[in-house]
Amino acid sequence: MIRFENVTKRYADGTTAVDDLSFEVAEGELVTLVGPSGCGKTTTMKMVNRLIEPTSGRIFLDGEDIAAVDPVKLRRRIGYVIQQVGLFPHKTVLENTATVPALLGWQRKKARDRAAELLDLVGLDPSVYGDRYPDQLSGGQRQRVGVARALAADPPVLLMDEPFGAVDPVVRERLQTEFLRLQSQVRKTVLLVTHDIEEAVRLGDRIAVYGAGRIEQFDTPASVLGAPATPYVADFVGADRGLKRLSVTPIEPGDLEQPPVVHLDDPLAKAAARLSADGARWAVVLDDADRLHGWIPADAADAVDAADAAEKPGKEAAAGGTVRDHARRMEAWLPVGSSLKQAFSTMLQHDAGWIAVLDGDRFLGVLTPARLHEALRRSIDADAGGIARAEVELQTVADV
Repeated sequence: MIRFENVTKRYADGTTAVDDLSFEVAEGELVTLVGPSGCGKTTTMKMVNRLIEPTSGRIFLDGEDIAAVDPVKLRRRIGYVIQQVGLFPHKTVLENTATVPALLGWQRKKARDRAAELLDLVGLDPSVYGDRYPDQLSGGQRQRVGVARALAADPPVLLMDEPFGAVDPVVRERLQTEFLRLQSQVRKTVLLVTHDIEEAVRLGDRIAVYGAGRIEQFDTPASVLGAPATPYVADFVGADRGLKRLSVTPIEPGDLEQPPVVHLDDPLAKAAARLSADGARWAVVLDDADRLHGWIPADAADAVDAADAAEKPGKEAAAGGTVRDHARRMEAWLPVGSSLKQAFSTMLQHDAGWIAVLDGDRFLGVLTPARLHEALRRSIDADAGGIARAEVELQTVADV
């Protein structure tokens, strides 16, 4: 959708902002441009809508050389979101959102209907917020309006310049989450400029890490964090890049352990026998539909002598009751595909030594701290070797 071919921007004083830049952004892809101030990332983005003209090289939008397109018409085909939003203070939220459709000559009702649809999509009820003015909104709400306005004419490309940088960290994280949800629905081709590597990693399908006017590495977040291409990239992403990588590494079924499983209405003796046979300290408890209920510790199951009960068929329930009487609820769980960072956070939040992993309502297994560490190592080695995580063979202390 966007293609740079040997693009350079050099100013009259001799400063080279962008030097011989070549890269492509696929349709529907979100690419984050990240780097320190003055590295050329904003210049790169502004050349796409011709707010800045390149000194040399060519830029293509959907196969068309943008140098041959009227700049005003070009900009009306591209959504643009900036840090300070730039809403018109004398216009209502609905009017602000309908700005570009109105400029394109849409009928007033069609433009307002589209604006209302987009406000609802970004989580602002048009019946509540539509008639308000920008100064009646919070910073996060204004930023949402800015995104809605950029999307109102349904442009194929969205340019975003530090879009969430002017709000506090809590609101920023919420806006990022909301934008990812929105992008999953609208699938625009997005160039997003940020100086924050964590934001770049969280939002980008791919990341362009800028040095001085050049891209030092252009790859997936996992690859940038797991295998920095240059010492500069390694220094920029930080010594804690392993921790950052947790946020872009999903939980896969192969990462899970399979503990003993019992059901709510099983006799306690059966649970005790199962735990004893496996040498386990606890078992996962499922209900009669095989949905996760909780867990039962070995000391609860030990309340009945499994061997004795086994010699007296039909007496198990009387001897110690059922699993239901001793099971504990399990709140530490996540759906498969969640990030390892979410898994680690859930363990800490619930002070849990493991978390259950589900596929819908179906129990898949449990993730322990040791398996979480292995999953991270497998992910890094898989990217480095160009193979699937399941194909990676890890050497552990026990193997040495």
